[in-house]
Amino acid sequence: MSRYLSPRQSALVPYTPGEQPRERTYIKLNTNESPFPPSDKAIKVAAETAKKLNLYSDPTCKALTEAIADLYGVAPTQVICTNGSDEVLDFAFQAFCDDNTPAAFPDITYGFYPVFAARNHVPCETIPLKDDFTIDVMDYCGIGKTIFIANPNAPTGIALTVSEIERIVASNPDNVVVIDEAYVDFGAESCVSLIGKYDNLLVTQTFSKSRSMAGARLGFGIGNAQLIADLHTIRYSTNPYNVNSMTMAAGVGVLSDENYTRRNCQTVMDNRAYTAHELQKRGFEMTESYANFLFAKHPALDGGMLYEKLKEMGILVRHFNSPRICDYNRITVGARAEMDALIAAIDQIIKEELS
Repeated sequence: MSRYLSPRQSALVPYTPGEQPRERTYIKLNTNESPFPPSDKAIKVAAETAKKLNLYSDPTCKALTEAIADLYGVAPTQVICTNGSDEVLDFAFQAFCDDNTPAAFPDITYGFYPVFAARNHVPCETIPLKDDFTIDVMDYCGIGKTIFIANPNAPTGIALTVSEIERIVASNPDNVVVIDEAYVDFGAESCVSLIGKYDNLLVTQTFSKSRSMAGARLGFGIGNAQLIADLHTIRYSTNPYNVNSMTMAAGVGVLSDENYTRRNCQTVMDNRAYTAHELQKRGFEMTESYANFLFAKHPALDGGMLYEKLKEMGILVRHFNSPRICDYNRITVGARAEMDALIAAIDQIIKEELS
């Protein structure tokens, strides 16, 4: 770091994104991207919009906001569009946390939460998951903090039920509860239905996973209109043109092609079940995933070694060094051919290491 960096920022430990290597072609099962291209409708309208890139994008995101509101059965005033769901999460840390209102989230979860807390100088509490990596709902009831829960959780893929989330939200009426639903479209149940009942619930989602738009950087939040107005205050104080025109158009396009999205999600869920079965036959243990990835370990194979061996064979998975999960690898569910290649590579590693 330079000598000019503010001491307020010098202790930051930045989020580490999944590898995006360019030196060779890999089967990428490490960053939870969709194996499918964006909808043709999304591509078409984005290309048309490119002709108008000399003009600023609509700071109100009107067309996209209305399309999201229509799909989820809420009012446009209950929706905010952002540059990926990371941005709306960051806005929530800024808007709803301070020295008197700390943040709270699980000890094993999305790695950006502690980064957002540190960057925004927000005190935070990490609440340990149970031994089976599930969330104990009682740990979050009435705690007087702004709560952030990824549901399904990452990297475990485990999901809470809507009734469990409602219990947390109802028990914290004076604090905002943020439910990060980045992976909800792969078998979990969204809690958007609770928005009309609770004014302290903020639900965030992304177009990156189920809608095949990771490279477009598009997310959104849904909540009580006053909560959303708070987030807009942060947005307009930082970057009112936070969603570019092509991304906005692509978002509207893919929302008009919901059958395409649902078919792709079902294919991923089918491939997830297939891959889980094949891994279990080979002795792997894993959590029950409702996401587009599996969180798996083998009792006789070191997790870091397996990651390295697969990388040498041209397959990337995600390995974490945290003590509680260092035996595990998170494996994105891709196309069936990609999963077959993974299984074949694992068979070779098992033969070499365990025979």
